[in-house]
Amino acid sequence: MAFVSACGGGSDDKGTATPANSSAAADGVLGPVSKATGTPVKIGVITEGPSPNTDHTNDNKVAQATAKYLNEHKGGIGGHPIEITICETLADLSKATDCGNQMVEKGVSAVMIGTSGVVEAAWKPLNDAKIPVMIYGSTDPSLLASQTTFVLANLTFAVIDLPIQVAKDKGNKNVTSIVIDVPAALHAAQDIAPPLYQKAGIGYHLLRVAPGTADMTPQMQQVIDNGSDQVFITGNDSFCISAMNGLKAVGFTGTISAISQCITDATRKAIPGSTLKDMVISASTPIGPDSPSMDLYATVAKTYGKDIDLSNQDSMIMFMILAGFQAATQGISGDITPATLTSTIKAMKETELPASAGLKFRCNGKAIPATPAVCVLGGLSTTLDDKGQPAAYKVLGNTPIAD
Repeated sequence: MAFVSACGGGSDDKGTATPANSSAAADGVLGPVSKATGTPVKIGVITEGPSPNTDHTNDNKVAQATAKYLNEHKGGIGGHPIEITICETLADLSKATDCGNQMVEKGVSAVMIGTSGVVEAAWKPLNDAKIPVMIYGSTDPSLLASQTTFVLANLTFAVIDLPIQVAKDKGNKNVTSIVIDVPAALHAAQDIAPPLYQKAGIGYHLLRVAPGTADMTPQMQQVIDNGSDQVFITGNDSFCISAMNGLKAVGFTGTISAISQCITDATRKAIPGSTLKDMVISASTPIGPDSPSMDLYATVAKTYGKDIDLSNQDSMIMFMILAGFQAATQGISGDITPATLTSTIKAMKETELPASAGLKFRCNGKAIPATPAVCVLGGLSTTLDDKGQPAAYKVLGNTPIAD
């Protein structure tokens, strides 16, 4: 029932194939069959695809598999099958804007935007057209103030609150934030973080590094020179590998913490377990250990997808976004339009966010009133073992959102 067309490259998939995994165990995880019927609802999905710095084609495959699962087991959207159309930005600002415009022209009812460094460029045409958008996160003030955008992460938790807490726990006095130099990552690090670190009595330094920098030794020397005893790394796995290798090269012996996208199988292969052991990371998703969230994601990927990398955080985020959108629109009836989807999401009751290890979300604009697009308070953290694998995840600060 799920149709996939890629604006920037991809394949068509009508979603009618027999699931690859039809075991009783899989059926138990996926839940009872509840097939969507009737007129399809067109939902846009924007990913970076095979961008120059990291390959997000895995996100495309997850979006396809998730739509099939939702159509087969969750009744799609209001009983209507989800028909997705994918556009790839290739991490290019102009292509991202073009993707947003294409979605408007195609008449989609809503758009999901995956992890991307060019979120805002894709989002603006959609916001101008009042098409509801669900994303994992952004620090762009205009996006966070939008009345038709729904954000599934409190990013100050992931990139500011957590490293401050780690510094307090370890007794560290100076933190350098090593950030990939793309607009989506910089606002929190350069505009929001400084006063919060100052309030906590912790020194703060921002170190911006260009994407694709293979040898970061010269940049990491600045960490030694400024006297930092802790670093927090924000970037994808290849960026983080280069940063950690650079830190080792300059003899850094302090605390290393990072966002969850840093840690993939590629990181575990490239970085010694002794370096990764006891690293505290903010977690976008509870990837890795056996848990109901991971079991559901893995079962959907294996049943409805093919060759999906289950170690990739960004792909699990795509599952969370699309499944979260479906959960937020439960109970919708009548005509399904951008306006009715938006009003239904705003009226939703507090609900568990799929694949989140128990985080609750509610999109009534009251989680953080100053940034009404945010639907979640708090977040997840975990500590890595000597193999770089996450231990149990902790839900922190996920307090109820007021009526």
